Amino acid sequence: MTVAIEWDKLGFNYMDLPYRFRAYWRDGEWYKEGLETDKNITIAEGSTVLHYGQSVFEGLKAFRSQEDEILIFRPNENAKRMVASAERLLMPAYPEEKFVEAVKEVVKANADYVPPYGSGASLYIRPYMIGVGDNIGVAPAKEYIFSIFVMPVGPYYKSGMAPGAFVTTDYDRAAPKGTGASKVGGNYGGSLIPGEQAKTDGYSAEIYLDPKTHTKIEEVGSANFFAIEKESHKFITPKSSSILPSITKYSLLYLAERKLGLAVEEGDVYIDDLDHYAEAGACGTAAVISPVGSITHHGDKHVFYSETEVGPVTQRLYDEFTGIQTGDRPAPEGWIVKVD
Repeated sequence: MTVAIEWDKLGFNYMDLPYRFRAYWRDGEWYKEGLETDKNITIAEGSTVLHYGQSVFEGLKAFRSQEDEILIFRPNENAKRMVASAERLLMPAYPEEKFVEAVKEVVKANADYVPPYGSGASLYIRPYMIGVGDNIGVAPAKEYIFSIFVMPVGPYYKSGMAPGAFVTTDYDRAAPKGTGASKVGGNYGGSLIPGEQAKTDGYSAEIYLDPKTHTKIEEVGSANFFAIEKESHKFITPKSSSILPSITKYSLLYLAERKLGLAVEEGDVYIDDLDHYAEAGACGTAAVISPVGSITHHGDKHVFYSETEVGPVTQRLYDEFTGIQTGDRPAPEGWIVKVD
């Protein structure tokens, strides 16, 4: 490692690293694929990304193991999800195999910036695709840019994992049969007001209910939700066509069943039935798990396991998941891709 970075002081901030991967699409094919050094891109003023939101992206991480290997967590799943998001917006899908190879290439090129084992930090990887070119009508672009940039980021919990207080919002994250199940830029732009409102009121993040009835939990800020039932200890997570299929969530579902021996279910989590659950959490790439200490709904506050301590099932899931990411625990087949 030759890079002078204070790993223990990293936050979640953009950093201009030496290399990023880019590929360009025109006339039905990808071309000019490879590493570039300029962080800036130049696009036409008629680009559909600027006017009609033709934009999809992903987020994943790479870690350094105790043996100093660089490990990427489940990039194949990000590749599949980005294909699905692109197809939803009538964008050309970047092939899954080429996606994984591109991720490996850009991580390897910036290997000096993968934080050391034991630092709690990781290399965040951001693939994205945008519609560009000379357009003006509401229609798919004729040209596209696919790119991947990376940056080292600090541990989500600087002083240890701790439960947060969450609050429901009357805003909807996505419409039924809309783009909620796709990782598109517009979903996140629409979340800025309710997210800021929740933080202003002293909460960690907002909780979105189903857009049809506002009776069932769907997502937590920009993360998926899960809960642990009191009696059965079943791991349950909401099921809906407007929820983003979180790779972290499906990994936790697998680990809960295969490693912890719990029953698992994707089903309805009604906001008026929170007394049925002993623990709850939000899950996503950034934190893996953000324990939910309490949920306030229309002024009524429900406390789960504790407002100050992490529940035992949540802690076991977090330890198993992060151990796999760093190579300390055996990974299910195909979950870890090594950078040679």
